Amino acid sequence: MSSNRNELGAFLKARRAELNPRAVGLPDSSGPRRVAGLRREEVARLAAISTDYYTRLEQGRLPASAPVLEALAEALHLDEDQRRYLFGLAGKHTAKPRRRTVQKVQPQLRRVLDDLTSTPAVVLGRRMDVIAWNPLAAALIVDFGTVPEKHRNYVRILFTDPMMRTLYADWKGVARTAVAQLRMEAAKYPDDPRLTALVGELSVRDADFRTWWAAHQVAGLSVGNKVLNHPIAGELSLDWDTLTASTDPDQQLVVWTAEVRSPTHDGLRILASWAAGRRHAAKSTE
Repeated sequence: MSSNRNELGAFLKARRAELNPRAVGLPDSSGPRRVAGLRREEVARLAAISTDYYTRLEQGRLPASAPVLEALAEALHLDEDQRRYLFGLAGKHTAKPRRRTVQKVQPQLRRVLDDLTSTPAVVLGRRMDVIAWNPLAAALIVDFGTVPEKHRNYVRILFTDPMMRTLYADWKGVARTAVAQLRMEAAKYPDDPRLTALVGELSVRDADFRTWWAAHQVAGLSVGNKVLNHPIAGELSLDWDTLTASTDPDQQLVVWTAEVRSPTHDGLRILASWAAGRRHAAKSTE
């Protein structure tokens, strides 16, 4: 345990060396500094503990309590990985739920999307939020760019956009599966307030959602087939597959494909041409 205390002290020292008073809201008016970063007394002040107590923590002479660790994590602006590491060194469990930052699509997935000109694809994040898409996916399902970001969730769109009920030939089957997939997300992140709010909203708005959610069925994003009645491309029988980003398991690339030279493959080519024409016309009017 003493070696962990020493490592914890070294970790705290390294983190305070990365900060300056201005970055943490302190005045920097006490003259030149002999070493980079915050002084011990400044960290102690930010964490609302005594300088002597903080000094002994940094020297590995005292164990740290969970509340003190929380205060130090805030004072030193630790990210989630650093915070978990700090608590692990102290042999403590983090008391508060993880803060979840807004997800941004991984650059690798963004490049894949940009290259998929004849294949509809979206990237789903936590809660099945739609965090990226390519033009053909927008033409196939809905123009996600017109959906407010806070409502850009695949399950929410399925239940709140009336067009979805005519687009999917088996809307009930698709929607029931989506609810089971959302239930799987809820198991992974039971304390996610946005997911809780989404479930509450849809339970009030839609009786089917309320019934299917109460059934506690679960399903993962994997593979399947969906038949769409598209107003431009006609009937499309699409196979869908899911690829998980190794850099962020909470980001999954979902693609819709069809056999070459099949009627659906031809329909996708027609839809891609139509979408390209719309984009060209939109740019011409800018």
